[in-house]
Amino acid sequence: MLKILKTILATCFLLVSLAFVFREKPVSAKFDSKIKVVVIDAGHGGKDPGTKGSVAREKNVALSVALELGRQIKEENPDIKVLFTRSTDVFIELGERSAFANRNNADLFISIHCNSTPHSKSARGTETYVMGLHKTEGNLDVAKRENSVILQETNYKQKYKGFDPNSPLAHIMLANYQSAFISSSLRFADYVEKKFQTVSERDSRGVKQAGFLVLWRAAMPSVLIETGFLSSPNEERYLNSKDGQEEVAKSILQAFKVYKREMDL
Repeated sequence: MLKILKTILATCFLLVSLAFVFREKPVSAKFDSKIKVVVIDAGHGGKDPGTKGSVAREKNVALSVALELGRQIKEENPDIKVLFTRSTDVFIELGERSAFANRNNADLFISIHCNSTPHSKSARGTETYVMGLHKTEGNLDVAKRENSVILQETNYKQKYKGFDPNSPLAHIMLANYQSAFISSSLRFADYVEKKFQTVSERDSRGVKQAGFLVLWRAAMPSVLIETGFLSSPNEERYLNSKDGQEEVAKSILQAFKVYKREMDL
C-alpha cells in the first residue's frame, strides 16, 4: 500500500512539474517585418563602364559593393529576400532596373554608383539622391551623367516618352514621379549619409534630389548612392579596394538596420 502511495505521489509531483515547465515556456510569436524584399542595383555594366578612374571602373566597383551589401543584409536578416538587378558584368537598361524591382514587389530599391568630376581631383565624399527637383547645377550634372546611359539603348525615345538626357527641362519633369514615396526615401537617404560619417568616417556631401531615370518608375522608396569620387586618387584607391568596398557596404547596412527598425514599429 505504501509503495502504491509513493508511486501516486511521484506521479503527481511529475505532473505538477511538467505543468510548471509548460506554463513558464515562452510563447514565440512570428514577427512580420514590413521590409520583406530589397532590390540592390549595381549601376552601369557591360558596354557601359560608367565613370572611370585611373584604373577603376564604376561598373566594377558598383557591382562589388552591391554584392557585398546584399551578403551583409542576408547575413543579418535571413528572412529578407535580397535581389540584384545584375550580379555579373552585363548591360541592363535603366527602365528594366526599376521594372525588375516592381515585378518583385520590392519594399526598398538601392542603386549603387560612383561619382566623378572633370573639374577637380580633390572632390571627395558621398552623396545620396532621391527622386526630385535638382536645386543646383551640380545635382543636374550628376543626373545628366547617370541618365545619359539611355543613349546606348535602342529606341530610347519611345521607351522613355521622348526623354532627352541633355535637356534640363526633361529632368525637371521627372520630379513629378516618386512623390508617394519621397518621405520614406528621404528618411533612408538621411540614415545612409549619417552612417557614412559615423561608421566609416567619410565626408558626406548630404542628401540631394534630382531627376534620375533609374528611380523614375520605382513603386517603392528608392535611393541612388554615389559612394565616392573615382576622379579623386585617394577615393579611387579606397573604393577599388576590398576593405573599402566592405566598409561602404557596412555603412549602408547600418543605415538599413535603422530604417528597418523604424519601419517595423
